[in-house]
Amino acid sequence: MEAKINEIFSSIQGEGPVVGYKQLFIRFCGCNLNCDYCDTEFLQGQIYTPQSLAEKIISEYNLETFHSISLTGGEPLLSAEFLAEFIPLVASKTKIYLETNATLSDKLLIVKKYIDIIAADIKLASATGKNTFAQHRKFLENCDGTETFAKIVFDENITQEEISQCASLGKEFGIELILQPKMGIDNKMSVSSEFCNQILDKLTDIYPNVRLIPQVHKFIDVR
Repeated sequence: MEAKINEIFSSIQGEGPVVGYKQLFIRFCGCNLNCDYCDTEFLQGQIYTPQSLAEKIISEYNLETFHSISLTGGEPLLSAEFLAEFIPLVASKTKIYLETNATLSDKLLIVKKYIDIIAADIKLASATGKNTFAQHRKFLENCDGTETFAKIVFDENITQEEISQCASLGKEFGIELILQPKMGIDNKMSVSSEFCNQILDKLTDIYPNVRLIPQVHKFIDVR
């Protein structure tokens, strides 16, 4: 059992409701999607077994000082079987936070019992070039019983239909929605603050459990 890891690093979480917390990021290589806005290079990496990865992070980091370990990517659920062996080796020391594109519902079931928080990306066709709402609905069904929120990356092309679809998912599963403006290559929001507020108003008119949180780590220039 092996997985390719692109990088391991300590930083703060810059997205969603746990923004600002110290996390240990483990970035997995590979993804089942190819979103238009993706800024992650995850082809290169080092091969680990579950045991060797656990030994590395336990020896190099004091895991009890972290809010959680962020399993990110790429798409970490492509390595679900690996995670099912790895997570129990470190879960007693800190929480486990899964960042996922929320399309691999069957893979989630392999690791769900080990996960404390699920950060599910809701992909908008207007921003990513993907139409994955049916996959997201099935994935969120399988999240039941685990703390979950959904992140929605948007740009100026977001449609009223997409806003309604996101609100519908929020209502159906009773989860918090995080609106996240797409960032430009200069680490600035690709849309204006006024536009962000307009989209927030349109969404909260339908479903009130929504927050607008840009990528904070880019504003303060950390990884």
